[in-house]
Amino acid sequence: MAGHSKWKNIQRRKNAQDAKKGKIFMKYAKDLYVAAKEGGGDPETNPNLRTVIEKAKANNMPNDNIDRAIKKATGGLDGVHYEETVYEGYGPGGIAVMVEVLTDNKNRTASEVRHAFSKNGGNLGENGCVSFMFDRKGYLVVDRREYDVDEDDLMMDVLEAGGDEMETSQEAFEIYTDAEAFTEVRDTLLEKGYQFDTAEVTMFPQTTSAVSEDQEHKMNKLIDMLEDSEDVQDIYHNMDA
Repeated sequence: MAGHSKWKNIQRRKNAQDAKKGKIFMKYAKDLYVAAKEGGGDPETNPNLRTVIEKAKANNMPNDNIDRAIKKATGGLDGVHYEETVYEGYGPGGIAVMVEVLTDNKNRTASEVRHAFSKNGGNLGENGCVSFMFDRKGYLVVDRREYDVDEDDLMMDVLEAGGDEMETSQEAFEIYTDAEAFTEVRDTLLEKGYQFDTAEVTMFPQTTSAVSEDQEHKMNKLIDMLEDSEDVQDIYHNMDA
């Protein structure tokens, strides 16, 4: 995993994302909908929903918005039906790109994603054209600037909980798990009192690719356009940051 720090990329884009609170709330509403749909609307028995609620509240999402999203998923309100879809393609310089969306209008979303690729020197591909270049893993981050955690103690607890490895930097501890073991590892560490800045199952590139300065600029514009879509949940790529 060395060199594939997702957390650094998250932090780099955080200020820009904070300027889009309405869109952030929309994305959290969809995350809440999916979590409640899959595991039920009670955060006490649905740890995934509990994690999303905590993240939404940390970003100042109103409680009414949180409750409404959960009720939509559990039949408490008449609401739209969201579908999960993954688009795959190539960005400028042949960078592999995967885009996870959650939408109530697949035609609208497909048009937005296709436009973002074509406008920035990329193109959409067939399903499976780049996904084989990524590994799905559990990912947890302890922000060292917010939480005082002993590195040796955490490493021991991670291994005992079933985690695969941990990377350490001045800013954070990044923990990687097998995707299937993520929930058990996360819940075990939560029970030990650890708090996470990020806790998710996500995609990591097996290798990264270097591009020219111009191609990097276009790739960043592609990412910005995709993030502007309220339907886009996550973007994965293998550009060497």
